[in-house]
Amino acid sequence: MTAFLKVENLRKVFPSQRGGAPLTVFDDVNFTIEQGEFACIIGHSGCGKSTILNVLAGLDEASSGYVIMDGREVRGPSLDRGVVFQGHALMPWLSAERNVAFAVQSRWPEYDARKVKAVCDQYLGMVGLSGSEHKRPSELSGGMKQRVGIARAFAIEPKMLLLDEPFGALDALTRGVIQEELLRICAQTRQTVFMITHDVDEAILLADKILLMTNGPDARIAEVVVNTMPRSRNRQTLHKDPQFYRIRNHLVDFLVNRSKTFRDEPPAGFDPRNLPQLTPGLDPSEAPGAEAIASAAA
Repeated sequence: MTAFLKVENLRKVFPSQRGGAPLTVFDDVNFTIEQGEFACIIGHSGCGKSTILNVLAGLDEASSGYVIMDGREVRGPSLDRGVVFQGHALMPWLSAERNVAFAVQSRWPEYDARKVKAVCDQYLGMVGLSGSEHKRPSELSGGMKQRVGIARAFAIEPKMLLLDEPFGALDALTRGVIQEELLRICAQTRQTVFMITHDVDEAILLADKILLMTNGPDARIAEVVVNTMPRSRNRQTLHKDPQFYRIRNHLVDFLVNRSKTFRDEPPAGFDPRNLPQLTPGLDPSEAPGAEAIASAAA
């Protein structure tokens, strides 16, 4: 069965600006995402996470390799992909409703004003902004602005949602509330999501699988960690599940201890085109291929 999103042999090289050697940000990046799956990618600054997202969005071009989504190669921006950046990117002269309406009208130019308003109301309500439709961005808090951005992305009904650290600038309380809103909406819509985050706990809360990138330059994806915790997880009870700490310890160990050494000296037999699918959340005796997985997660 063909994956919904397939990234194969992706490479990005930036030419030197002063006559030196070109900079290879990442190389031989390979991964897949199934329809309805929520994938997070984690790695240190400089490993090319945002560049990969921009390539998926069609906002940047890879130096080599390709991206296939729903059977078609990505060759530029498309309303099939909704993007939410860390900055809200709202048009300051438009109300929350009109910011969403701009996207809706771009997606469905045949809609009349009543239909556009109905779609805007639906998605602004979905992110908890009913009653704030006519406020401009300057009248909204940081968290509310991000909610408008999320509503705008969902309103075009994209096949895939791309999130570039959308909660990174928010305070912890606001971030937690919007994380739970996002979980609820994705469960309701079965949205396919690719998200960049630096927050290990956020990745465990949201993602079905977590892609771990080595340090840059010449970064690559080293492992795919499968989140074995049930999708019904929430912030209040997340840490009470023993799987949480097994997964968390594995992610932190990679980021702190293995992300650089893995790039410089990949383990014997490592194949970036056939990445290990690890399940550190399970007790080793419960996992498929128990001995191999327990050894890899140790």
